[in-house]
Amino acid sequence: MSAAPALTSTANCGSSERPRANSAVDNLRFVKNKTVSLIGCPFSSGQGRPGVEAGPNSLVSAGLLEQLTQLGWTVEFTGYQQFESIVSSEQLAKDTPIGKMKNPRTVSHVTQAVATVVASKAKEGKIPLTLGGDHSLGLGTVLGSLAAHPDLALIWVDAHADINTPQTTDSGNLHGCPVSFLCNLEDTQVEPFSTWLPGPASKFLDPKRLVYIGLRDVDSEEKTILRKHGIKAFSMHEVDRYGIGAVVDMALDYINDGVKGKRERPIHLSFDVDALDPSVAPSTGTPVRGGLSFREGHYICEALYETGALVAMDLMEVNPSLMPADAEQTIAVGCSLVRSAFGETLL
Repeated sequence: MSAAPALTSTANCGSSERPRANSAVDNLRFVKNKTVSLIGCPFSSGQGRPGVEAGPNSLVSAGLLEQLTQLGWTVEFTGYQQFESIVSSEQLAKDTPIGKMKNPRTVSHVTQAVATVVASKAKEGKIPLTLGGDHSLGLGTVLGSLAAHPDLALIWVDAHADINTPQTTDSGNLHGCPVSFLCNLEDTQVEPFSTWLPGPASKFLDPKRLVYIGLRDVDSEEKTILRKHGIKAFSMHEVDRYGIGAVVDMALDYINDGVKGKRERPIHLSFDVDALDPSVAPSTGTPVRGGLSFREGHYICEALYETGALVAMDLMEVNPSLMPADAEQTIAVGCSLVRSAFGETLL
């Protein structure tokens, strides 16, 4: 793992006005003392493009902690050292592929550490907010949430399904595989992950408690996996057809046993900024045209907060080194998404 360079961005995460929380929906059922534990993980070894390790610091430097505090949250942040020190550059250089998987030992080691930290914070009644880094970290964040909330549901907002297995991946980049490991799919009990991934099936994510929103670039093997396991996925076609409000309602009904209007199951939101259209968030590693609009992305976050059932959030794949002229825009949008998921309202 390479350390994130210190950034001096002065982006103010959106509006210069003081953000406001909607007290009418400040009924978070799984949170004690309205505390968010911010976990910054400057990690890039799950994919091949440098710079995404600077994502967490770019968001923090842009004022995210202060913005959350202004929304009435107690913010706990201990820096990045707990992850930066795990893997040295010398160890990374020795991390040879296993089958198709690139950097498998590094990804396994870091995601295990992330899972431990997230689980600890969630069990304390805090909301873990994990800033990446690449989306391979989702393996650790969601397993950590599951350790505290065994009946957890996952809403994965992304242009990509990230559900390739070590056998089906073409690139070998593990940021395209975390969901298959989370769901304990076939061909995922492989070294080095099998040495620490939870053994009992009940410790993994039930595919029936997983919903995708925003898909538009899905590999053929991934389509087969989604169909085989009956995984609920709303692509951009469904967003266009029904509108984002209806899609989010359908997703929430689905994860709550199909009961219309029921909003009780704890939710982990894992948000990859490439779910947004590149015109909205250009500084990310795998942009795909035709994505969510600014308002559609924010509506998802706002609606999940309103349920009172949000227990964790990830914001992944902000890469300030790509499209540097537009990096501040992407950073500001990332901060704004987080604020929306933590109670900021338009009025």
